[in-house]
Amino acid sequence: MFRVFLILIFIVGALSSSKLEIIKKRGFLRCGVNSNLPGFSQKDRDGIWRGLDVDFCRAVAATILRDSSKVKFIPLETNNRFKALKRGKIDILSRNTTQTESRDTTLGVDFIGVIYYDSEGFMVPKALSIKSIKELDGATICIKSNTTTELNLDDYFKSHQMQYKALKFKTNEELIQAFDDKKCDVISGDISGLHAQKSLLKEPEKLVILEEKISREPLSPAVKEGDFRWRDTVKWIREALLLAEAKDINSTTVDNIKTTTKDSEIKRLLGIEGTTCQNLHLDSDCFYRAIKQVGNYGEIFEKNIGKNSPLRIERGLNGLWKDGGLMYPLPFR
Repeated sequence: MFRVFLILIFIVGALSSSKLEIIKKRGFLRCGVNSNLPGFSQKDRDGIWRGLDVDFCRAVAATILRDSSKVKFIPLETNNRFKALKRGKIDILSRNTTQTESRDTTLGVDFIGVIYYDSEGFMVPKALSIKSIKELDGATICIKSNTTTELNLDDYFKSHQMQYKALKFKTNEELIQAFDDKKCDVISGDISGLHAQKSLLKEPEKLVILEEKISREPLSPAVKEGDFRWRDTVKWIREALLLAEAKDINSTTVDNIKTTTKDSEIKRLLGIEGTTCQNLHLDSDCFYRAIKQVGNYGEIFEKNIGKNSPLRIERGLNGLWKDGGLMYPLPFR
């Protein structure tokens, strides 16, 4: 009996010290982001952070703190992003990070669900008239260090009996400068990142991103492993943003839908009935706030990287399943 009592004390103590409760008491969320990746995380001219990864963190803040502005954005490079998460310097890593088997099983982090389906590709000068990756034998390729890019390159070039030289850089700024200085022939990385890097180069109109892809890069926010309450909270915020788009609920229509809907799943999503938010130890309208203040997944995508943004990226795999994409919200019931 005494042993059971000790176990209960341990469980209660673990729950009370969840990251969720710590953030509530602190009053703001600490979000690790890319230091300079247009469309995903970048400061604008007024010093305001913008981007898809940034807005996801704002949605988390709106959900748990009632205010999307209660976020401190902490810029991180690829070489220190996981250390910052494991050491508790950030609460969530929302930084164009690929979920892989090795990262998921050895780094002590929990990925909460794909926020952007990507692939590795190549950007080359139009003047080279390159049409295929197979024409890059012997090329010097600029890449970011401590990413999945290098392993993908090794796998591809070895399997096609091709050679290449990699120039590795810690930051986008260093990589872009090297390419502008013609120290490499090609840039390789996530295609979303190539679109962003293209916008920062001196002569973007003279560059082309090849159509071929050599990898699967499911980009997912991550939290520190071992805190199931915090993991579940962030996971279901992602699901809520996807379901809102699937149900045609956006930041403009959510108030009207909240008062008129007869759809039971929408009622559970918006806290009209059921215990969806209470199950996460939040107040009943937690997801309503995220949708109202930040928007659904489609709104966040289009505003930051979609066809009406400077990057003009098509939805493609990041469309809803009913539109031929891979985004499929879990059921709220």
